[in-house]
Amino acid sequence: MTASDSRSSGGVPVGRADPTGPLPPHHDPSGGFRNPWPPIRERDGGVLRWRRERKEKELAPDPGPGDLPRSRSRIARPRTPLGELWITWVGHSTFLLQMDGWNILTDPVWSPRASPFSWIGPRRFTPPGVAWEGLPPIDAVLLSHDHYDHLDAGTVRRLHDRFGSALRWFAPLGHARWLARRGIRGGREMDWWERRREDGFETACLPARHWTRRTPWDAGRRLWSSWSVRGPSGGSVYFGGDTGWFPEYPVIRRELGPFAALLLPIGAYDPPWFMSPVHLSPEEAVRAWQELGGNGVFCAMHWGTFRLSDEDPLEPPRRVRAAWSERRLDDGLLWVPRHGETRTVRLGRTTAEEGVPDPGGGTLDGGGGHKEH
Repeated sequence: MTASDSRSSGGVPVGRADPTGPLPPHHDPSGGFRNPWPPIRERDGGVLRWRRERKEKELAPDPGPGDLPRSRSRIARPRTPLGELWITWVGHSTFLLQMDGWNILTDPVWSPRASPFSWIGPRRFTPPGVAWEGLPPIDAVLLSHDHYDHLDAGTVRRLHDRFGSALRWFAPLGHARWLARRGIRGGREMDWWERRREDGFETACLPARHWTRRTPWDAGRRLWSSWSVRGPSGGSVYFGGDTGWFPEYPVIRRELGPFAALLLPIGAYDPPWFMSPVHLSPEEAVRAWQELGGNGVFCAMHWGTFRLSDEDPLEPPRRVRAAWSERRLDDGLLWVPRHGETRTVRLGRTTAEEGVPDPGGGTLDGGGGHKEH
């Protein structure tokens, strides 16, 4: 499926690149997709150099059972009412977003490993923050790209088996065929800056700086993206996907902000020479939040679940808090969740008497969100 024929997958296209115009810069003329911005740093030597250097240094140990405390989730059953956003961190880049009556999963992964194999590959430090049996009915899934720590075939099949054709799948270009091979047809496959509206929700596929590959033969054949979702109440959420720094954050803010909550990655940044083109550091994530409007709840993700890089797995929260403090930002807007923890935000236009004003299109419930331990 291409951007031009995504009308068949449901909803109304309300903004997209002209399919008859020039090829967008993130489309590779030779086929597939590419990052349209110059690299921040060269990745000379690639994976082989990284693996060689990794053997020559001592890595911090994996977190122990007590290093990643968990929280008891607060989940609306079956859904939240209009004007409420409940955000629950499952782990890594997986969140349950309960928003204006829709239940949305981001990059759902419930498998014990981020790998095509059950016996090798990055293993979870701690179980998912929400048990599979504890999920409410799911209305939509946002997929950012095809890497195994974000697109898990086992979880995709389980979701399809459980929720069937009523479940809406939103994915960047190139993923429809992969989904169809798993029995999922009619997925909303979208290009950057394309928007779709259905049931009062507007979902926008947005730029990110990353790459795709699931086999040695399909590098760049599928697009990668970030996402925004605006609900009927008028409140919006931004899901940053997996990304390095790129210059489009002010454009995203101008076109689709403000955001009540922003889900941004803070881990997998070491060694910088290899990781920085495709993964934000904690400091870059704070800068991205500021360029996306500097309001709304910063929801930290992409850390503390799988070991994907060389930094201490417990370092990203320390660095993001230090960067936040250094910039003297509002402590109430930084949320580094525990696995399973829930934060609530009231969406839409409210008065100061109804809650703490939040310029991101909502109010923070109780001035700091619900945190149930």
